[in-house]
Amino acid sequence: MTNIETSTRPPEDAEARRAVAPVICYPNDALPRPDVSWMRSVRQRAVKTGEVLIPPRDARCFDVPAGHFFRITSVEGPQVGDLNLWNLNDLSERFYSGKTRALHGTHLTTGERMWSSFPHLRPMATIIADTLEWYGIDPFGGSVHDVIGTRCDPYTGNLLSGTQYHHCCHSNLTRALADHLDLPLAEAEPAVHDVLNVFMCTGFTRDTGQYFMKASPVRPGDHLEFFAEIDLLGNLSACPGGDCSSEHSSDTAACFPLLVETFAPVEGDLKGWESPARNGYDRTHGR
Repeated sequence: MTNIETSTRPPEDAEARRAVAPVICYPNDALPRPDVSWMRSVRQRAVKTGEVLIPPRDARCFDVPAGHFFRITSVEGPQVGDLNLWNLNDLSERFYSGKTRALHGTHLTTGERMWSSFPHLRPMATIIADTLEWYGIDPFGGSVHDVIGTRCDPYTGNLLSGTQYHHCCHSNLTRALADHLDLPLAEAEPAVHDVLNVFMCTGFTRDTGQYFMKASPVRPGDHLEFFAEIDLLGNLSACPGGDCSSEHSSDTAACFPLLVETFAPVEGDLKGWESPARNGYDRTHGR
């Protein structure tokens, strides 16, 4: 019979095993590189087509045609947001935060992309401007715009503290999608997915490996701007955690609106450009 206590003791070569050098799982040198300079030049001439103000502790949807731009801005106070993206014409193609994390890392910034779910796996949006790019990675291992957190939700809140809180990001995104597409809540909810945590400052603790948040460095005027690679339906929640310096999923934190603006390129500026094709895998899966 195995002695459980003795089986957990470190082996003699424990340090040697820990010292093995890591290997990057998905070297991204072969990824197609977006021409951010070209995108920015198109953006400079683009014309504003609309805006949506996201109320605190709520969410709103917005449409962005392929080749257009959208910008998310902090407008009144430090505020983080949870962003969902879908193919406007096919909700089965949605943002895939896990694969985006595997390809780019735990946090996104200029020149990196939001990738879509299987079987599509193609760029949905490319970040062309990030006023918080200067933040980098702090001494705690924290950085901004993460693809590691899932979104605050009422199910985890109920699991951990028995609450029935309805204005967390998952619920906000569900209501907004249901309203925008005129769907029942039960039909809209399964389409809500893991997010890009815009402006949120997060990381993992060094000792226990737990997901942490800290006060976001975002200030009014800071923004994150995207080039839409395909026709997009966006959905953004102004998180009830405000700047996420203390807690979320409650009405305690000071919260502020977020602004989404959309911009259209001038005629002729997209000549020769096409949306990226869906992934080329043949889907035979060995059969």
